Amino acid sequence: MAEAIKNRYDFVVLFDVENGNPNGDPDAGNMPRIDMETNCGIVTDVCLKRKIRNYVEAVKEGEEGYRIYIKERVPLNRSDEEAYHSMNVDPKKVKEQKKKIENFDLKARDYMCENFFDIRTFGAVMTTFVKDNLNCGQVRGPVQIGFAKSIDPIIPQEITITRVAITTEKDAENKKTEMGRKYIVPYGLYRAEGYVSANLARKVTGFSEEDLELLWQAIINMFELDHSAARGNMSVRKLIIFKHESEFGNAPAYQLFERINVKRKDETKPARCFNDYEVTISDDNLPSGVECIQKL
Repeated sequence: MAEAIKNRYDFVVLFDVENGNPNGDPDAGNMPRIDMETNCGIVTDVCLKRKIRNYVEAVKEGEEGYRIYIKERVPLNRSDEEAYHSMNVDPKKVKEQKKKIENFDLKARDYMCENFFDIRTFGAVMTTFVKDNLNCGQVRGPVQIGFAKSIDPIIPQEITITRVAITTEKDAENKKTEMGRKYIVPYGLYRAEGYVSANLARKVTGFSEEDLELLWQAIINMFELDHSAARGNMSVRKLIIFKHESEFGNAPAYQLFERINVKRKDETKPARCFNDYEVTISDDNLPSGVECIQKL
């Protein structure tokens, strides 16, 4: 297993959407998520991590050490059982056999971290307590990403659409088209903030420098393999990273995030592209031991 990272990182991602729905809300008919008090758009951390997982899975294609734990059509227990089989433990006889193996729980956790990139990165709860208490523990991942929020309020638009394909024979006797609706955001620029803990990487998951570079690559390209008509045009525009010299950091994250200012160039008209915004980064006189890196 590669050596864990030694530096703490804080980072900011700017991404935009044009004529699409970046993250539908199932509680609101799949309308774009918004903050009801400010009308700013929201994209959940779960949505962003799904994009990262999908990218890693696509580029690594099941490569050893880079499989994905949280994925479609794969029950979590199926992956959990692999840790037990690696120690020659029958999942149906866990209670009897695990007592014979020293540090069984830690070995099961470490197996999962070594083999699944998203556990090593984001952590996971692997305590499903079925099949004789199948349990690989809980892992707090070193990489944490908050909700993304749009720079300005958004105004979702409801677009009525028609189709000529009729669903049933009975409907075809009475009508030639069917109606539908889709929600879009004409344009929105979103900002997400994240953190990478070298301390958790060293103590728990073993998140390495190689994993870190893959994470940056996945963030930059997380929408490139995920295009769809529903999401419109989505692109990552900026990835700004603050690297600390130490494992525990050399400055509070909020002080670094406040150095990144995003504002509309012309407040009299709505933004319709990334060039309508100005991004400024105050990287002069950074706190001692902190380096600012721009990947985009």
